[in-house]
Amino acid sequence: MAAEISRWSRRYVLTGAIALCCWQVATVAGLPRRTTVALAVYGFVFHVVFGKAYALVPAYFDADLVSERAPAVQFPFVAAGAACLAIDPLLARGFRVDLGALGGGLWAIGVAVFVGSIAVTIGGPLRRGTTGTGDHNADRRSLDRFANRFVPVVLLYLLAGTYETAALRIGAFPPLIGVQAAATHLLAAGSAALLVVTLGFRLLPRFLGAHPTRLSAALVLPAAATAPAFIAGGFADRRLLPVGAALMVFGVGGFALVVFRMWLQSDTRRIGLYALVPSATFGVVGVLFGGLFAVGGAAPALIETHLRVNLLGFLGLMIVGTSFQFYPPRLDAFPGSSNRSASVAIAALACGLAIEVLGVAAATAFGPVATSLSAGATALGRWLTLLGAVGYASLVASVFAARSN
Repeated sequence: MAAEISRWSRRYVLTGAIALCCWQVATVAGLPRRTTVALAVYGFVFHVVFGKAYALVPAYFDADLVSERAPAVQFPFVAAGAACLAIDPLLARGFRVDLGALGGGLWAIGVAVFVGSIAVTIGGPLRRGTTGTGDHNADRRSLDRFANRFVPVVLLYLLAGTYETAALRIGAFPPLIGVQAAATHLLAAGSAALLVVTLGFRLLPRFLGAHPTRLSAALVLPAAATAPAFIAGGFADRRLLPVGAALMVFGVGGFALVVFRMWLQSDTRRIGLYALVPSATFGVVGVLFGGLFAVGGAAPALIETHLRVNLLGFLGLMIVGTSFQFYPPRLDAFPGSSNRSASVAIAALACGLAIEVLGVAAATAFGPVATSLSAGATALGRWLTLLGAVGYASLVASVFAARSN
């Protein structure tokens, strides 16, 4: 079973890497925001989340996935669903097939398979408090057990965001909130980001040889778990937005401090770990943007930047870094496959996004005076992130090709 799940995990990750490249191409080309968000959230982030969750989550509960066929059954539904959701905004309204409704329905079926298989797998171990933590890490069991309790919250957010996605497009069911931005926040902040923070307290300490305290998790995880519900609800009642934003700043900011502290205390410097610090930094910048929006509204350019900082900076760099930990570049895979190539990909993503953010900030601060400079910086930054995305996808694909031979 383990070998089959591992193969499907790699397929999900590779699909996510391809979606990352498509997202950056769409951004450079100036395609509609609905397309870029669909490629980012449904295509890139969640394909990697699904693939690695199948491989990691059961082990964190000392369990075996209830069915090795679940990843194979889910894959065509979520892959086709994400593609339909991304293509739909590009088509004329008179197109014979409603790709939005089709994509929402396919995505919902795939998510139901994922949530069902993971829930059945971890249900018993969660009640028993099983962690799968070995005796050599006995001192980590308390923290691991606490972090495990937030996995069901991740699944609930995934279900809520998926229902909202489908309800907004199919029309047969009443939406929870009725705003696409709420669905995006339920999925990206509620499910993906919370899973990153939850597994971050289990996975990153092993990577870095560090020991975060249970107190830090007790402060960070509840805030990160409750904030997305307030933020999503804030699209219906704006009084909830400042509460959600404050909780998110506390949760993601606290997680960033934990990451910084572990990094400084660690002597481990593998190539993928170099993405952790910029990822955590962008996470703080992203939630601060969200805090500003909650109290004062936002210009369209800042909303776009907020999305990219969170999806590419925080989630994206975390995914890229941990991917290189699981799938380190192999010198014999293809010409140019090396740690240096991986470092170039990470640097291109991080620096490109930073240049883009600075360009938008300059335009916001100095107005028309900085318009041309801002446009040039934004274009340069986006081309650099495209270069980094292609580099990441190429390296991951080369590792997978070498393993299949």
